[in-house]
Amino acid sequence: MSSRVITIQIMREVLEKKIPLKIAINNKLITYKGKEVGLIKETLYGTLRWYIKLEYILNQIIEKPIKKKDSLLKYLIIIGLYQLKYMRIPDHAVVSETVSVCEKIKMPWAKNLVNAVLRRYIRESSKFDTIPNKDKTIELAHPKWLIEAIKKDWPEDWEKIIVANNNHPPMYLRVNQRHYKREEYLKKLKNAGIPADITIHSADGILLKKPVGVEKLPGFDKGDISIQELSAQLAAELLDLQPNQNVLDACAAPGGKSAHILEKEPKLKNFVAIEKDKIRAKKIYSTFKRLKLNGTIIINDVKNTNDWWDGEKFDRILFDAPCSATGVIRRNPDIKILRTAKDVIEINKVQMKIIETLWSLLKNNGLLLYATCSILKIENANIIKEFTKKHPECKIKSITSKWGLETNYGKQILSGQDNMDGFFYACLSKS
Repeated sequence: MSSRVITIQIMREVLEKKIPLKIAINNKLITYKGKEVGLIKETLYGTLRWYIKLEYILNQIIEKPIKKKDSLLKYLIIIGLYQLKYMRIPDHAVVSETVSVCEKIKMPWAKNLVNAVLRRYIRESSKFDTIPNKDKTIELAHPKWLIEAIKKDWPEDWEKIIVANNNHPPMYLRVNQRHYKREEYLKKLKNAGIPADITIHSADGILLKKPVGVEKLPGFDKGDISIQELSAQLAAELLDLQPNQNVLDACAAPGGKSAHILEKEPKLKNFVAIEKDKIRAKKIYSTFKRLKLNGTIIINDVKNTNDWWDGEKFDRILFDAPCSATGVIRRNPDIKILRTAKDVIEINKVQMKIIETLWSLLKNNGLLLYATCSILKIENANIIKEFTKKHPECKIKSITSKWGLETNYGKQILSGQDNMDGFFYACLSKS
């Protein structure tokens, strides 16, 4: 099957069925044997990153909107526009290959339309790339509600955040300290011809100067390293882990933070990872298997404590809360299209319900680490402020770090700050 056909089919899954991009890619490419996986992924991520702007350009060129039933044709033209505007593929190749797909999707009548749209864009790109009245929604390729929310929460930093959202993300590794010291693994990377630097904020982190496939990383299959964003690597350190502790990771998939906890403190008394989604829970199993780690994995809703909890309270709880994921847009550009302002309000209710449940499972003098990959205050500082008002026994433990912004209710990392994803952490101790 043509790589372009696969690409527009995945676009339809994301835009019409609201399936997250990563899941849609995995579902479609699991049986794909072609060599163009890299091209498919680059085109998808790039097209969705700039979809709002590309759709605007298309609407300026065509006289009549493309019918809803012909959505594959619309996506085909839009990926053609993306490749012309942002990729180093010769113009003639983009046009001819895009036109040829019309036959494959049983729309031969659209060949002339596709050819005319793409060639007109090539001739008049400067005209169509100009955004009238500097419409920020189109210029920045972000929905209006999200721009307004970011501007309201971070009036001095909102433009930097949005620029960071539209950048390509860096690739970070986390060295498994049970296997190697970071300096030792850096030598292995050097010997493999992979340039890399150590990270400042994580003692286990490495930044690759250029992303590479996991198959090229020395010892990946043996569990020597994991791929994990730098902001996410901060969690294990903040938990202040000690031997013989009883530790819970709530909402644990895909298991990167769980694995880091077990690597960091191998002498825990007990470790439990909970995930309610069966498919996502499989990722925890595969992560543990690759890294040769042992822990109890439970597939259940963490709020249903009668179904899974044995009654023994926890010394440490990591609550990596379900959230809007507005801090990881550069890795998940489909969030800009799929997420709505209403979603954030509904997610916020779930966050409060779960933190209330988890608080009852925490020992006195225990520590609950609240984390999100969001930059919106409603999910972060505001929820901790509200929670601490209800619970006078809850004390906010100060995070002394060189990363992030102090909010009085935890620390916020803004998207792109120190080249990290947007994250929020609050350490809550139970007195």
